[in-house]
Amino acid sequence: MISTQDWADARRVWDYHQMAHSPRPCSVAIGLGSHDLGVADTAVDLYKRGMAPLLLFTGATSPTTRERMPRGEAVHYQERALELGVPSTAILVEPRARNTGQNIRFSRELLKESGIEVSSVLLISKPYEERRAYATARKLWPEVEVVSASTPMTLDEYVDFIGDARLVIDMLVGALQRLMIYPEQGFMISQPVPADVAEAYERLCQAGYTSRLLTTDAPST
Repeated sequence: MISTQDWADARRVWDYHQMAHSPRPCSVAIGLGSHDLGVADTAVDLYKRGMAPLLLFTGATSPTTRERMPRGEAVHYQERALELGVPSTAILVEPRARNTGQNIRFSRELLKESGIEVSSVLLISKPYEERRAYATARKLWPEVEVVSASTPMTLDEYVDFIGDARLVIDMLVGALQRLMIYPEQGFMISQPVPADVAEAYERLCQAGYTSRLLTTDAPST
């Protein structure tokens, strides 16, 4: 059973992970690969709303997507966008990236190779990865404006979508740990963590939501 305190702490961490940026027109929209096809759906919605003239999907496969997306996350995102009516001329695919840092670096390289000038990026991720994606992009691509976006949904809606409440809380905790330790490793800019969020994180760790935590010497993922 998940206690009332655990739920309250999870909501506090969930809210922190979201940047609350208002989508606005950018040079390109980049969909970060994951198990969640909702990222592609949101990218298409933003494209159709005129928020970007070009979509770039980035991602290879991971242990959690290998079976579900055998052709690679970016390719499955592209296929989804084509199904939803985006012309192939408005889509670029970066199929090699296996972590957030590579998502950013390889996307930047592909856009440069394609001769596309970029001053702003609409960065689309899973809802609880908004802040991590933003912090990573600001570190690795500091000269562009970064606007974070994700599928609008509440924590309860996301739990229903995933179908495993404990796993979702584990993922929230793991994502927050990375925000706290990766700046020292040079993977992202530092983001201040409010005291109430840090306290919620500690309580959740003590309550056993630790399956997605890294050891301090683990590589970037």
